[in-house]
Amino acid sequence: MTTRSPKPSRRTLLSLATTVGATAALGGLPAFTASAAPHRPAAAPERAGDARHVLWWQAPAAAHSMIEQGLPVGNGRLGALASNDPGRELLLITDATMWTGGLNDELEADGQFPYGRDDFGSLTLLARLTVDLPGHDLGAVSGYRRTLDLARGVVAASYVRSGVTYRREIFASRPDDVIVLHFTQSGGGHHTGTVTLEGTHGEHTAVSFDGSFPGGLRYGAAVTAYGSGGLVSVHGTRVDFSHCTDLTVVVGGGTNYAPDAATGYRDPSLDPARLARTKVRRAAAHPADTLLRTHVADHHALYGRFDLDLGDSTDEQRALDTWERVNLRHRGGDPDPELEAVYLQFGRYLMISGSRGSLPMGLQGLWLDGNDPDWMGDYHTDINLQMNYWMADRTGLEPCFDALTDYCLAQLPSWTDLTHRLFNDPRNRYRNSTGENAGWTVAISTNPHGGGGWWWHPAGNAWLCNTLFEHYEYTLSRSHLERIHPLLKGACEFWQARLLTTTLPGTSKEVLIADSDWSPEHGPLDAKGITYAQELVWALFGNYSTACAELNKDTGHGETVAALREKLRLPEVSPKTGWLQEWMSPDNLGETTHRHLSPLVGLFPGDRIRPDGSTPKETVEGATALLTARGMESFGWANAWRALCWARLKNADHAYQAIVNNLRPSSGGGNGTAFNLFDIYEVEKGRGIFQIDANFGTPAAISEMLLYSRPGHLELLPALPGAWAASGSVTGLAARGGFVVDLRWKDGTPASARIRSTAGRTTTVAFGDDSRTVRLEPGESVTLKGFGR
Repeated sequence: MTTRSPKPSRRTLLSLATTVGATAALGGLPAFTASAAPHRPAAAPERAGDARHVLWWQAPAAAHSMIEQGLPVGNGRLGALASNDPGRELLLITDATMWTGGLNDELEADGQFPYGRDDFGSLTLLARLTVDLPGHDLGAVSGYRRTLDLARGVVAASYVRSGVTYRREIFASRPDDVIVLHFTQSGGGHHTGTVTLEGTHGEHTAVSFDGSFPGGLRYGAAVTAYGSGGLVSVHGTRVDFSHCTDLTVVVGGGTNYAPDAATGYRDPSLDPARLARTKVRRAAAHPADTLLRTHVADHHALYGRFDLDLGDSTDEQRALDTWERVNLRHRGGDPDPELEAVYLQFGRYLMISGSRGSLPMGLQGLWLDGNDPDWMGDYHTDINLQMNYWMADRTGLEPCFDALTDYCLAQLPSWTDLTHRLFNDPRNRYRNSTGENAGWTVAISTNPHGGGGWWWHPAGNAWLCNTLFEHYEYTLSRSHLERIHPLLKGACEFWQARLLTTTLPGTSKEVLIADSDWSPEHGPLDAKGITYAQELVWALFGNYSTACAELNKDTGHGETVAALREKLRLPEVSPKTGWLQEWMSPDNLGETTHRHLSPLVGLFPGDRIRPDGSTPKETVEGATALLTARGMESFGWANAWRALCWARLKNADHAYQAIVNNLRPSSGGGNGTAFNLFDIYEVEKGRGIFQIDANFGTPAAISEMLLYSRPGHLELLPALPGAWAASGSVTGLAARGGFVVDLRWKDGTPASARIRSTAGRTTTVAFGDDSRTVRLEPGESVTLKGFGR
């Protein structure tokens, strides 16, 4: 019989939070709270972005296909998909914290976590907003056009009806913490219709509503409207407007989620519906132009940090709307450099819209079309959550990374408690054979309530920590390193208790190997010494030792861990397959073309395997052979990972092909790009779902093809494909070691490279065999020319 430890008390979690140093770290994490009045810029908002930053379509989204056709807006916490239907604007509204479920700390019979919408929980919709305009049906208008201005963060639609041009703009303002819809016209027209706000969990329809889940999460939303030249009034459950020359609708909402394990991740003092009403009233006290100006200034401050030019597209390509252009790229096979560049910028737009001041983005980011997303829209810790944040630092969006850091710190007390109480449960096939237990780890899936779902994922702690440490390598932020130190330390303590000593066959050499684990997501369920775990722990131990030395903190422990790292078994090349081994076996124990590249984490995102001569040639060849065997065709996120690995191997053609594969139009639910550029994952024949990781992983791959970096070394254009080689430029491309690169190239060779130091001091800058040493003080820059001569 298994004896369960008692559930954690508030005192226990407070103690854990203090022990891991998390309490102070949580103080800066915003939630749905009251806030001071935002700064109102005096200047007019940015005008519509140039064509390179605008996506456009000739049809609205169908209400039954919003996830593939709706256009996304978001302020980092509050998001929506907009239909832009002339006669019936539909917004599907989300809040990043709108989660069912709870701590989920009762294991199932096999020692793993339950994984359902009620126990583990699921991300769900907050509300549906409709704006009905009778007589404006699509069949009654002409000249319809909808746009997504990435640079301004504005979705817009325009059309002509009875000689009048109508226009609407939709944006989600972070400063005002609301979503705004602004309807205007020119030519003597007016707007008459209704605004309706509905909950999606059986709430009473009204201009504001509230509700709660069994887990104690409370939520609420509210809407208001105002106009000119007509009448706006509330009638029961709706807002009516008539003969308004212009109309502004303001909607907001949120939950009482709080990033604090000691309070059960709830703020019991918060009334979400009341706060929503307050926020929409305050925003509605300002003209729509003021709200737009405030929003655009905030959005563009991040978006404008980076720009990319991969070359010129043809006039024929530019004349097409976005969906036609995606289809032409697939049919004709000709490169479309501007489309490929704007796809990266679309990823940056989603990052700005979905990852600021709240929870990080999981499988679907902030955007849903119902309350039943596959895999609950959760945080998968065996690739997907990490991939979501590979792009942020590389493309000038390092503030957007903070949501991931904040999340991990807020969850750490619960993760630590669950590990101590449950990981060594005798039913858990992944328990520590040593009988020891320390530190923390996670499940394959995690939720915002401190809980796990599905199976235990022992190496997940290492991968999360390595991702957080890489952010330090880009920024060299000491404060960030201080914050994540408890996470790194706890993960190392877990592995100190878990590693096993064994002797290499045919030798007397003792090495350390990981205990029983699963190489995500295939093969034996309980293999020891899997390459995936060995590589991640090797990187974790090195990162922790570096952190201890940099902070002059826990230096003795850092040295102990560094010594253990030297004893870790590193993967070998199979004499049977010629591949880098995934398991401690020369045999292929899994699926050859499997979607995951788990044994290649040392190639990317790790950096142990390098094709520069510092890694044994046979190891690089074995990694290349395994990557080749995995194939070029898979799901979007898997293609993105393949592109990144090929970029690390400097194979530009293969990296580019993997990117092109993700730009194929999705048809019948198949893998590829949807009408709205969301990546579609074919879960079964004829049924595809939106999964956001490829929308971030593919831009990360494009960045990696243009610049490889590690602390102390930058390599320009390591995997530049012929499609982009003629000429191009990138500004704001960040590099590990604390540098930012502005690069121009022509005929495949760097024309100039401006290296700016944000925090770094010394680095080499290389192109082929040409290498320069750069020494800069923070804030200084230097421009290098004449590469390859």
